[in-house]
Amino acid sequence: MNSMNYYLFKVLLIFVSLPFLISQKVPQVKYLPLIPMYQDSLFSGPKTIGKLKNKAIDEASGLAFSQMHQGILYTHNDSGGDPFVFLLDTLGKDRGKIILEGVKNRDWEDIAVGPGPLDNTSYIYVGEIGDNRAEYPEIKIHRFPEPKTIEKSVKVTPETLTLVYPDGPRDAETLMIDPLSKDIFILSKRDSANTLYKTTQDAFLKNDIVTLEKVMTIDLTMSVAGDISMDGTQILIKNYLVVFYWERDPSESIPEALARNPVILPYKPEPQGEAIAFAPNGKSYFTLSEKRSGIDPVLYRYYKK
Repeated sequence: MNSMNYYLFKVLLIFVSLPFLISQKVPQVKYLPLIPMYQDSLFSGPKTIGKLKNKAIDEASGLAFSQMHQGILYTHNDSGGDPFVFLLDTLGKDRGKIILEGVKNRDWEDIAVGPGPLDNTSYIYVGEIGDNRAEYPEIKIHRFPEPKTIEKSVKVTPETLTLVYPDGPRDAETLMIDPLSKDIFILSKRDSANTLYKTTQDAFLKNDIVTLEKVMTIDLTMSVAGDISMDGTQILIKNYLVVFYWERDPSESIPEALARNPVILPYKPEPQGEAIAFAPNGKSYFTLSEKRSGIDPVLYRYYKK
C-alpha cells in the first residue's frame, strides 16, 4: 500500500469507526476521554514486530505466550479452520504447529496458557466459544499440557470440557485463566454490557456437561480478547477499538479487580484485531489481527514505560 492510499485508509478507518465508538457502552465518561485510544498510559507503542511468516495463519483469533519456551507464542484460526495451534516467535517467524486430534474447530475464538491439574506444569486452553448467532446450546474448552519441545509438527489428544451458559447461548471471544485461583473465565461479546462467566478446574473431572457460573457484568461491549499476566496482577481486555487495563492485588479475585474502572492503554486499530497477550514478565503486550482486505497480519508490541 503506497503512502497516499495508506493515509486515505487511516482517514476512512477513523470515519467509519466513530459511530461504533460512540455507540459503545464503556465505563463512566468522567474516567475516559472522548477518544480513549489516545489517552496517556503506563505503556507506549506500538512497535511493529513484523508480518507473520506462516501464511496459513490468516484468521488469528487468539494469542498466548508459552510459559515453558522463551519467546514462543501460540495462536490459531477461528471458525472452520483446521484444529491446529500454531507456534510463532516474537519476530513473527513460524515455529511449528500442534495438531489437536479428535476435535474440530467449529469456532475457536481465544487461547490461554495457565496452570492445570498437575503442579509445575503449564497447560494450553483453546476456547471453542464463538457463536455469532447465539444458536449453539454448548461450547467447549480443550486443554492439554504445553509440549516439552518445539517441533515442526506434534500431535496431542486434549481433554475437552463441555459447557452451557446459565442464561442461554451467546457469542464470546475472550478466554482467561487466573494463575492464582486457577479459575477459568469467559467474557461474552455482543451484550450491551458484557457478562463474565466462570468455571473451575474441577469441571474437567466431571463426565457431564457443566453449567457456567454467571459472575458479573462489565461496562464495555464487543470484547474480542483478554489476558491475565503470568503473576496474576494485571488484566487486559480489548474490543475492536480499545484496550482496557486493570491492576489487581494478589489478595483480590478477578471480579473484584474488574469492578473498578480500567485504564485505557495504547492501541493501533487493526483490520480485525481479535488477539492480545501479555509477555511472561508482564512488561509488554502483543496484539495480532486476522487478515482482512488484503492486509496481512502484523504482530505489534507495546512496552511498559
